[in-house]
Amino acid sequence: MLRLDYRARTGGANKLTVSLASSRWEILEAQRLRFKIFAEEMGARLPSRDLGFDRDRYDPYCEHLLVREEDSGEVVGTYRILTSHQAKYCGGFYSEEEFDLARLQHLRSRMVEVGRSCVHPDYRTGATIALLWSGLARFILSRGYEYVIGCASIGLADGGNGAASIYNAVRQIAMSPMEYRVFPRHPLRLEAFDASRPAVVPPLIKGYLRLGAYVCGKPAWDPDFNTADLLMLLPLSRIDRRYARHFLKDERASNSLLP
Repeated sequence: MLRLDYRARTGGANKLTVSLASSRWEILEAQRLRFKIFAEEMGARLPSRDLGFDRDRYDPYCEHLLVREEDSGEVVGTYRILTSHQAKYCGGFYSEEEFDLARLQHLRSRMVEVGRSCVHPDYRTGATIALLWSGLARFILSRGYEYVIGCASIGLADGGNGAASIYNAVRQIAMSPMEYRVFPRHPLRLEAFDASRPAVVPPLIKGYLRLGAYVCGKPAWDPDFNTADLLMLLPLSRIDRRYARHFLKDERASNSLLP
């Protein structure tokens, strides 16, 4: 298992580190944070809700990225990573539950899926997000993957108008070529909402778009999380070198690993 030794200090007093979980206990810490955010904060209906952590059938096959506050030892951020190799053993990628990925099959061996991203409310700063992205970048580049996919969620607490407006905005600037289009298994009924209302693009989607990601089609509806999900595809060849160096924080690594 790859160990990430990258460390960074935030602008405040907290010193944060990023690493990959190396034990069942560390994975459980990530799952407890996910429960806190998804179930308690967002109201998601999780199968493991009564147990106090978020766990599904993909977790045993994933790498779990952790951001930890050094002084307290608390896990304050997490991301999970499912490689194409491991996806073979759990029936496919998580995103295939929501989308038909047939048009991405020719990329499959070079893809890695990321998801279940969350950060503790007290640590939702640019520094924490950058640290998560840094860990992801180092993992993905060190393993030689060329494409990143993931479901990016938009909350439906307002009834769905915001999701429709956000999709209407991002599709005009970041829609994928037709050969990369995916199709939602349970489409969000966009025609039922007012897409003209102003809405704020979620930070995760903004981050993907800044890096050069595509939106690969219309949103799917996830009833358990009460979200509209967009399938994002990031070809690493599209990443601007300035952003790559920002996340890697290492000139030699960025020069040697970037396309």
